[in-house]
Amino acid sequence: MKFDDFDRMMRRHELEFDQFVPEGVHTVARLDGRGFTKLTKEKLDFDRPFDSRFNDSMRATCEHLMSSGFPTTLCYTQSDEISLLLDRDVLPFGGKVRKFVSVLAGEASGAFSLSVGTPVCFDCRLCPLPQAEDVVDYFRWRAEDARRNALNAHCYWMLRADGLSPRDADKKLSGLAVSTKLRFLGDRGVDFDRLPEWQTRGLYAHWRTEPHSGYDPVTGETTSVERTRLIWLENTPTGKEIGTLVKSVMQPAPVPSETP
Repeated sequence: MKFDDFDRMMRRHELEFDQFVPEGVHTVARLDGRGFTKLTKEKLDFDRPFDSRFNDSMRATCEHLMSSGFPTTLCYTQSDEISLLLDRDVLPFGGKVRKFVSVLAGEASGAFSLSVGTPVCFDCRLCPLPQAEDVVDYFRWRAEDARRNALNAHCYWMLRADGLSPRDADKKLSGLAVSTKLRFLGDRGVDFDRLPEWQTRGLYAHWRTEPHSGYDPVTGETTSVERTRLIWLENTPTGKEIGTLVKSVMQPAPVPSETP
C-alpha cells in the first residue's frame, strides 16, 4: 500500500471523535487548575485562604491566553479558574474542539508553570451559549460561584485557625446559611464585603481600543492612530453590571497591538 493511502486510512481513526464549535454560537472556554489544592498546600508556600502571589500568577496566565492568538473578547478569573469569551465569528483550527481545548490548556499550563516555578496542569472545556442572555447568565453563574467559594474558604480557614481538623471544619460549615457564615466572620473581625474584590468577586479583563499620538519620521508630522491593549477592570461588576459589561464586548475581537 502506498504511504499516502495508508496515511489517509489511519487518519480516519484519529478523527473519529472530532467535534466542531458551531458557527454563529457564543462560546466560552473555561480552564480549571488540576490538583491545585495539593499544589497550594504541599508544593508552594502560599498564604491561606488567598495569596496575592497566586492571584498575580493567574493574572499573568490570563494575559498570556488573551494574547496567544485565540479570538478572545473577555476574560474572567476567580480562584484557580479562567473563563474566556471567544469571538463567535472567528473559528481558528477549523473550529475543531480538540484543538481549542488542548492548545488553550497547554498554553495555560505552560504560562502558570513558568510563573510559579513548578509544573502545573490546567484542563479546558468549551461551553456553547446560543443567546446573548445565556452568555450573561454564564458569567453571573461564575461570579456567584466565586462569592460562595470565597465565603466558604474564609470560614474554613478561620475554623482551622481555631484548631479544628479539616474534617471537623467541613462538618461545622455543612448546611450553614450564608447569613450565618457572614456573621461568623463578622464576630471575628472580618467584614467579608470589604475584602479585596479579587478574592470575593474575581477579576475581568478585556481589550480596549484607544486613540494614540504617533510620529511620522518621513513627514515629521504628528499622527493619530488607534492602539489596542488589554485592561483589567478596577472595580469588578456585579448584578446587572455584569450584563452591561458582557454585552459591550460581544463583537469581533480586535487584533492586539500591545499588551500590559
